[in-house]
Order: sequence, then structure tokens, then C-alpha cells
Amino acid sequence: MLNLQFKETSSPLSFTPPKDIKTSIMTVPSNFGSQVIALVLSNFGSQVIALQMLSNGVQLQIQDRQVVLDNGLLQVMLSSPEGIITGIRYAGIDNLLEVPNDESNRGYWDLVWNAPGSSTGIFDVIKGTSFKVIVETDDLVEVSFTRTWDPSLEGKLVPLNIDKRFVMLRGSSGFYSYAIYEHSKDCPGFSLGETRIAFKLRKDKFHYMAMADNRQRNMPFPEDRLPPRGQALAYPEAVLLVDPVEPELKGEVDDKYQYSCNNKDNKVHGWICATPPVGFWMITPSNEFKTGGPLKQNLTSHVGPTTLSVFLSSHYAGEDLTPKFQAGEEWKKVFGPVFIHVNSLFEGLDPLLLWEEAKLQMMVEVAVWPYDFVASEEFPTSDQRGSVSGRLLVHDWYISEDPVAASGAYLGLAPPGEAGSWQRECKGYQFWTKVDDEGYFSINNARAGGYNLYGFIPGFIGDYKHDTLLSITAGSDVDIGDLVYKPPRDGPTLWEIGIPDRSAAEFYVPDPNPKYINKLYLDHPDRFRQYGLWERYADLYPDGDLVYMVGVSDYSKEWFYAQVTRNKDGKYQGTTWQIKFTLESIELSENYKLWIAIASATLAELQVRINNVKGRPVFSTGMIGRDNTIARHGIHGLYWLYGVDVKGDMLVRGENTIFLTQPRSTSPFQGIMYDYIRLEGPPLTAS
Repeated sequence: MLNLQFKETSSPLSFTPPKDIKTSIMTVPSNFGSQVIALVLSNFGSQVIALQMLSNGVQLQIQDRQVVLDNGLLQVMLSSPEGIITGIRYAGIDNLLEVPNDESNRGYWDLVWNAPGSSTGIFDVIKGTSFKVIVETDDLVEVSFTRTWDPSLEGKLVPLNIDKRFVMLRGSSGFYSYAIYEHSKDCPGFSLGETRIAFKLRKDKFHYMAMADNRQRNMPFPEDRLPPRGQALAYPEAVLLVDPVEPELKGEVDDKYQYSCNNKDNKVHGWICATPPVGFWMITPSNEFKTGGPLKQNLTSHVGPTTLSVFLSSHYAGEDLTPKFQAGEEWKKVFGPVFIHVNSLFEGLDPLLLWEEAKLQMMVEVAVWPYDFVASEEFPTSDQRGSVSGRLLVHDWYISEDPVAASGAYLGLAPPGEAGSWQRECKGYQFWTKVDDEGYFSINNARAGGYNLYGFIPGFIGDYKHDTLLSITAGSDVDIGDLVYKPPRDGPTLWEIGIPDRSAAEFYVPDPNPKYINKLYLDHPDRFRQYGLWERYADLYPDGDLVYMVGVSDYSKEWFYAQVTRNKDGKYQGTTWQIKFTLESIELSENYKLWIAIASATLAELQVRINNVKGRPVFSTGMIGRDNTIARHGIHGLYWLYGVDVKGDMLVRGENTIFLTQPRSTSPFQGIMYDYIRLEGPPLTAS
């Protein structure tokens, strides 16, 4: 735990540490209790031993075509009235952003939208047409750049009123940004495919990317991705480095999707410059404004060097997570704030300490969310929000006679809908938490409004939904008491394959083709992020398909992570997997139940047949999914659960076979990732 010892001073930080002590600098925002800079001694258990007050106030300089925010630690230059971040001056570096780029291609908000009936997305770097000072004091400056839609812009610009805000605090080593999007009753319909804030950093300085303790590395240069240094692979994002600037990267694959991250884990990521030791970090203290819930995956940082905060996208989900607005539909949403944090070290210290400090700063930002300094009335402060608490139990009668604590479950407030609708919800706000070991939970700082409480529990299939609509008001603290989730079950388990956790990570992930590796993911828990793994299926099964023997096979070694197509002589083929199992007896007049949980699907279909591969399917999903997870190195996308009734007379005493066919086969990326499969016997009369 951080030990904060305050020492106030009116002078800037001036501290020369002993040579055997490693230090870094952490800034703490004013609403944490003081405007301070902290020295973090990493080799003393991250103990903060000195905090020194900065006297510099925030200054705002308004020029003809530029606005400058300056708090003595850094300067941020914004074009006016566009609100494009053209420069960030910090730690003796005149501009952290890529100066050769056009000013509109350095730091900016952007979006992709579609007019009704159009399949072609329109990319739009959001440029304001009006500038306004919202707050200007020594402690804080907030500025606004707005763009208002009118009918003359129809078909040219996205039909939204957009207000981009930037905030700088005294003593803060960074700045905040958020935006308010509004679709008014005068606006035509459209769909919004993506929106984000992006930064293009100096490629001559920022070479090291970090997004997790075990996901960080020296990255290729942008020119390494272009011919002749780079060779394009199956899609534009994936490039083989054949002659990179840094020879040690030769033979690796670079693909921005290899650095995707679940929302729940995506709180801080960024880049490190070694000389001078400077870090640039994107900190996202809350996911309340992101779509798709805690398991939605988004891009983070990639070759550029580029760093992003993606608020809304269809990646790993497809059209299901693209909000569609009708003409005149009224909608308003605040995206952010996010914190763009910069830090630096004394020369000669290990630059990786910048990553350690960035994680500490992230924890500070999370602790003080929701920020109390945001000026817009559209962003409610903590006292304008409410909370929900209670306890979640789970009762699966086959596993336990009594309900047990739903340890490890995720619970969230999201707009009203059916069970599981939260993963496709894309217009409102969501507030998620993880249940503790005893099943207790508290969801704090939820915006006022009406919500359903949703959840999912690793180890159990299906989606939880509390039937009562919850009304959150300012200051409310709703104790919902004990809740019990009864996961789907008809009868006793006869056999199961996998772990019901909405992921295919537990299945067999093959070694990559040696020609297409990313060294970061060798001997890594995320080995599924290697390029080209889908091609390994044909290597392992050139003629026949996978056959799994219940009670004999090991799913971690023999169940391929995705049921993909097979490339046979340049043509793609559908595949049929077999599950073989033995039954000692059959109840011919009873129904058995086959549960199939799917972790991802891409333009796929699952057909189920019992003991007759050529017969009519017992069940078919029809075409499902546009996750594109196979190509984008994910291990899950949207979750699907199917319960298939199997009549007893379809089964035989002795060996039985379930055939799982995925027939659609026009590309290598069509397929299914299974989460979990279970066959249940007939219901027990005692149950």
C-alpha cells in the first residue's frame, strides 16, 4: 500500500537521489487531496517518501490559430477552432508528437460513420468550428471545441453535435480529454462504427511499447511495414518484417490486433522513449462509457508509434456493436474523460521504471473517479450518482445441494434488455464490478437512470439477469440483498469438454509457423495471439477432421482452439468434428440435453447430427457471427449458448458419435470457437 508522507514546498521538485536508489515521479491530481509530485522509490516497495507542492498555476494562451495549456510541467498546443492536438512539449522535448505529420494527424478525436443503406464507412477526424473557454483559474483550465451539425452538412459530416473538451490541472503531469456527442431530433439517421482518441508519437524517440507486465516490447518502425522492408500477409494489418531497421526483428509478424485488450484489463498503456527517459501513457480510469461490457476487446497501442483510447468499435463483435440511430432519435453520451499522462526519470535510471510509475498513476486516477473537476453538467459527480450492493449466489443442483457464493462473477448495471443483452448494448452506459470470494459486490458511482443487473459466472453457463428494474438516483444506495442464479441445466452431466468461461483459451493452441512469429508471444499465456494459427489446422488434419474421445482425449492437447475451414489445393472446405462417447444404458423415451456454448463465430454455421453424419441436422444455428476473432488473434468474441434436445431413441447403447459440422467455407477466417460443451442425461425426478 502506498505510504504518503506530505512535504509542502513552494519550489519545484529538486531532488538528487543516492546512486543506489531508483526513483520515478508520480503526479497526484488536486482532488486527491493536494497538488503534488511524488518520488516513488521502486526498490523500497514503491514507498512514496517525499511529496512536494508545485506552485506553478495553469496558464492559458490564446493566439490567432492556436491555444496553449501550460502548467509548468508540460505545454499542450491545440489548433483553434479545430481542437486538434498539434504539440506536447515536455521534459526538454519540443514536441512528443510526430512533427512531420500534418497537424491534423498528431493528436485527434476521430470516428467512422455510415449513412443509412451505405456499407462504406466514412472516416472523420473531428474538427471543431468554434472555440470557447469553459474554466480558467490558476488551478484548472478547461477549453471546448464544438462542431454543430446542420442540414447543409447532410452526407458530408456525421449528423452529430460534438463538443470536445480538454482539461489541465495545476501540478498534473498530463491532461484530460472528453467529448459529448449529441444526436438531436433534427438529425438524420446514421450508424456509428467507431470513435476514439488517437496520438501519433515521434518515431525517432518512442520505440518501446507497454500495455501489461507481460505484454511489452521494442516495436518495429513504421517503414518496416512498407515494401521492401515489409511483406503484406493475408490482410493489410499483418506484415512480415523481412528487412527491418532493427535486425533482431527480422522474420517477425507485426499486426496491431496482436495488442488488443479486454476492456476490464485496459486501464493503462503507452510508450517509452529511452533518451531522454520519457513515457507517454493513455490512462482510462473507468469503462462506463465504453460499449460491450468488460469482455469487449479494443485496440491499444501499435506501430506508428500510435496510442489509442477506443470508446466504441465493432472489432471482435461486428454489426451487433454498431449503434444505429433513426432520424430524429434523441441521444447524448459523454466519452471519457481519459488521462493522457507523461512522466520522466533522471538520466541513467532504468526507463522501465516509467511503466511502473504509470501503473501507480493509473491507480490514483481510478481511485478519484468520477472526477470532480469536470465542468460539463453532462458528467455527474460522485454525489450525483448512486450505488447498488448485495450478494450473488449460484445454485446448480447437480454440483451443490445449496446455493454457494458466486466467486469470481462479474456483475454490471446496463440498460434494460434480455439476459446477456449487455454484450451487444452500444448506446448507453455500463457499470461493472467483480464479485468477491464470498459473493458480495458493490457497484459504485452509477449514473442516475433505470438499469437491469446482469452477470456471468466463470464455471457456469448462461447469463444472469435480475428481473427487477433498478432505479438509480443521486445519492441512492440500493442494498439488493441475496440473489441466486440458477444456471441452465436439465439433467446430470454425462460428460463435458472445456471450461465455461466464455473463452477458448483452455483448448489446444498450436505452435505458430516458424515463418510467422511474434517473439513476445512465445511461451506466453496469450500464445493464441500468433499470426496464422488457423492454417495449422490443415497441417494437423490434412485429410480427415478432429475426433475427440470422451474419457480418453485431453481437450487442452487435442481440441483445436477454433473449428476453421481447411485449405485443400487452394480451395476452402467446411469441417466436421466428431465427439465419440459411450453410454452403458439408454432411456429411449426420455430427452437428453446437449449444451453448446460458443465463444466466437465468424460468418459460420453449426450443424449438429447424432450418429448419422449424412442425416438431417438435429440442430442448426444458421449463419451466425461477424466477430472476425480468428483473423484478429482473439480467443473470444460474442457469447452464444444453445441447448439442443436429443431424444433418447437417437442414441444407442455403446459408442455414440456427435458430429459438429461447420459447412460455410469461402474464406480461411470463417469458423467457430467453442467455449464449452456438455451432454446431460434425462432429468432426475428428484430434481
